[in-house]
Amino acid sequence: MRYKTFVILLMTTILLSCKAVFANIPAAEITVDARSAILMEASTGKILVDQNKQERLSIASITKVMTLLLVYEAIDEGRIKWDDIVTVSDYAAGMGGSQIFLEPTERQTVRDLTKSVIIASANDSAVALAEYVSGSEEAFVQLMNKRALSLGMTETSFQNSCGLDADGHYSSAEDVAIMSRELINNFPEVLEVSSIWMDSIVHKTARGEEVFGLNNTNRLIKSYQGAVGLKTGSTGNALFCISAVAERDGMMLIAVILGGPTSEIRFHEAARLFDYGFSNYSVIEGESSGTPKGIINVNKGAQEQVGVSIKTQINCVIPKGKSVELESKLELPEKVDAPVFMGQKVGEIVYFANGSEVGRSDLIIMEDVPKAGLTDNLRMLFSRWF
Repeated sequence: MRYKTFVILLMTTILLSCKAVFANIPAAEITVDARSAILMEASTGKILVDQNKQERLSIASITKVMTLLLVYEAIDEGRIKWDDIVTVSDYAAGMGGSQIFLEPTERQTVRDLTKSVIIASANDSAVALAEYVSGSEEAFVQLMNKRALSLGMTETSFQNSCGLDADGHYSSAEDVAIMSRELINNFPEVLEVSSIWMDSIVHKTARGEEVFGLNNTNRLIKSYQGAVGLKTGSTGNALFCISAVAERDGMMLIAVILGGPTSEIRFHEAARLFDYGFSNYSVIEGESSGTPKGIINVNKGAQEQVGVSIKTQINCVIPKGKSVELESKLELPEKVDAPVFMGQKVGEIVYFANGSEVGRSDLIIMEDVPKAGLTDNLRMLFSRWF
């Protein structure tokens, strides 16, 4: 059935004397002592600082952010489990660079291999996980590149799962921030591990069991208030890199430094970006996912109306000290035809700050409504009469 679309107004006005969100906040021009850098607010993806954000550079072990994302997604989809036992291959055990010295045929759980990747940046563990998820590192790398494209990472090409220097292996500060944001937003539990300063695993070989200590490569965990992750990296080509995450006062920031001249400078510059972000911006949270936003008529349904709710919470970033008037409106059709199903999109809620659009979220059906049967039609007819 054809129907006319119209806008249902909603003047939800919130006066805020802190930061809310402007879509037109320009990225600050801050000089960072590195080849490339970016500061991004995690919930919105808003870029607050940009220095050569799209330059293609070696990223060393920050590569492992994508490896971790694919491992967590495989867990989430039920393809592997945390307690699965991985038998380490000769190839994985032979990785150079940072490692936990896995031995061929050694058996480790997915959980402990993942922990050693996050905390100690273990190349051997990263490759062992890649082989377990996809059968071979080559197949896993194909999956990495496919996932990168799905995220819009246009300046990225992976050649391995651990980040060792290789021809054609590169990314950009913006792409690193994008995949870091995807990981921490979808799997925030990764930050519980990446904020651990020291831990251990147990090597399990034919000689017996041996405790091996893990030390976090991210010094910001100890030195910067609110730092919770995420991944460091360094090679001859990449120099010193970090994708750092910190949270204060309900705002989470991602600071990416690529090509820092020294290890100390990369940490210093990431901390300086965090200081700038936390000092100058804040976040206001929109209505939470699942918040009811009224009803919509159902044509030829078992019931005449059904509730709609917000699918995804929309947050806004604004400069501190700004008074912001946040408004929203609902865009819904006049009616929908039965059957409709819970979770089905039927419209959008659009948010405005001081007259500028700052975000929108789908409005979805809150329950199934089948087509009306004879009994339903009689019941509705009776209710109208009496």
